[in-house]
Amino acid sequence: MSTQTLPHWDLSVVYPSLESPEFAEGFEKLKHQVAELKSLFDQAAIQRSENQVLDSTTIATFETVTNALNQAHEAVATTFSYIMGFVATDTRNTVAQARFSEMQQLGMQLQQLGIRWVAWIGGLDVEQLIAQSPLAADHAYALQKAKQEATHLMSPAEEVLAAELNLSGANAWSKLHTVVSSQLNVAVELDGETKHMPMSMVRNLAFDPKREVRKSAYEAELAGWKQVETPLAAAINSIKGQVNTLAGHRGWATALDEALADNNIDRQTLDAMLTAARETFPDFRRYLQAKARLLGSGERLPWFDLFAPIGSDVSTWEYAESEAFILEHFGSYSQRLRDYAARAFDENWIDAEPRAGKRDGAFCMRLVGDESRILSNYKPSFAGMRTLAHELGHGYHNLNLAEATPLQRQIPMTLAETASIFCETIVRNAALAKADPATQLAIIESSLQNSCQLVVDISSRFIFEQSLFEARQARELSVQEINDLMLKAQAETYGDGLDEQYYHQYMWAVKGHYYSAERSFYNYPYMFGLLFGLGLYAQYVATPDEFRAKYDDLLAASGKADAASLAERFGIDIRTPDFWRASLATVKADIDRFVELSEQLLDAPAN
Repeated sequence: MSTQTLPHWDLSVVYPSLESPEFAEGFEKLKHQVAELKSLFDQAAIQRSENQVLDSTTIATFETVTNALNQAHEAVATTFSYIMGFVATDTRNTVAQARFSEMQQLGMQLQQLGIRWVAWIGGLDVEQLIAQSPLAADHAYALQKAKQEATHLMSPAEEVLAAELNLSGANAWSKLHTVVSSQLNVAVELDGETKHMPMSMVRNLAFDPKREVRKSAYEAELAGWKQVETPLAAAINSIKGQVNTLAGHRGWATALDEALADNNIDRQTLDAMLTAARETFPDFRRYLQAKARLLGSGERLPWFDLFAPIGSDVSTWEYAESEAFILEHFGSYSQRLRDYAARAFDENWIDAEPRAGKRDGAFCMRLVGDESRILSNYKPSFAGMRTLAHELGHGYHNLNLAEATPLQRQIPMTLAETASIFCETIVRNAALAKADPATQLAIIESSLQNSCQLVVDISSRFIFEQSLFEARQARELSVQEINDLMLKAQAETYGDGLDEQYYHQYMWAVKGHYYSAERSFYNYPYMFGLLFGLGLYAQYVATPDEFRAKYDDLLAASGKADAASLAERFGIDIRTPDFWRASLATVKADIDRFVELSEQLLDAPAN
């Protein structure tokens, strides 16, 4: 791990601190704003009402309540992100946890009002409303989605009850997973000494160049998850049970159908993408087998070698080097992209240091205006640099959405990865361009690690979650049954690319995505994002000037149309496997090059 001091993010653009008078005053104003919105909804009778007359009074009411709803969502989202900034970096912060709980209560109230708005929209002639109101025209897609969503609402009383119970139901179970996993300390044997480390730091050891360190960390990680398997199994059982129950009561055939609607795609699109993905499993297994041979692991790779560095570019990406590299090559695309990234680095929008109590992984969240905040647990490696570029891509997406209202900014997960994959590809290709064969091997391998996760591992997660939802219809599952579902999904996807003695049965405990009631099947959108982003990047390479002229507009419109309609702007049909196959062909080319370079290295005479 690097000894360089890594930055913590600065949230003071919103409030000086959680305990400041400014925060207390702002929070009280926020509560008052939500209460006023409820009064407005009550006075205007914003609730389910079939076949309403669309006259000038109704249109005026729509514009008043929709503007007020957008304003409340904006204020709540900023305060939520501000508090999350403290919770995510220190789950032991009791003040932040208390404010977060209060924020959840406020969010629940706003959610209830949002459901009332959707139910009310369901009784309107939406197309006539769009034709007669400029505000409605600006929110056309949100209104059309609300019209559809209204057909899947329970009664108003049931929706209110569901939202209230969610705080002590799925949200509470999700919070339990976050707290337990972030505070879990694990004993690891390193160089003959037992060290106690946070789980996030133990998982970072999967990238260590020493095989004995990776293996020890893998064994320690499995032992650590076993210590908390019972509460986490209770959490995942409860969340999936709640989602199944509510999906049924709302008229969805399955939880997957609800998730597809939320992500603005249809089953035909999903099936086309998964079909293309399955076709590449043999190629990914060739990659894993070649990596196993390079590492001296035989013909099959053990799980603890999945993220092992390969080649001569093992530890050259210190944070400052990554910053300079990203700025240079973002600038090769556009000055606007570079200026955005420079601002993120200069104004401390990034929290990069792994530390006790901080949640694992990486994410980007919009904070206020055109500003985002990026969390990473930075590793001094190409993968660490690539992750920074990826999350900055999310922030650039937020920059392009800055002028959109909250109702126009409801970006499905399928499109949320568009800019991040694009930015990641920029730096990856730049790193490859000037690399010697040994460094090329390292960079391609790091990229393939990521592609393998987003195609093969995501497929395993999808299979696992679908199996879990189906089994949970009948009853709760034991820890062993959940483990077995995960192992079966890994065998189905990784196949003989991995050593079956070293799968990871606790990946269901690792991934916080499984613990979201609001976003079930929080997996396939990442594959969609990778392949859609690669497809767009190929178009950029083919016609760069034409692409630049349309790309920012695409990002700005990503909450204003479904995925298929947006793709059509670039001549892409996402409902057939051919587009996905073309994107995966670029990954297959990387696999072919990796296998070629690895064979050359193995055949080279020893010095």
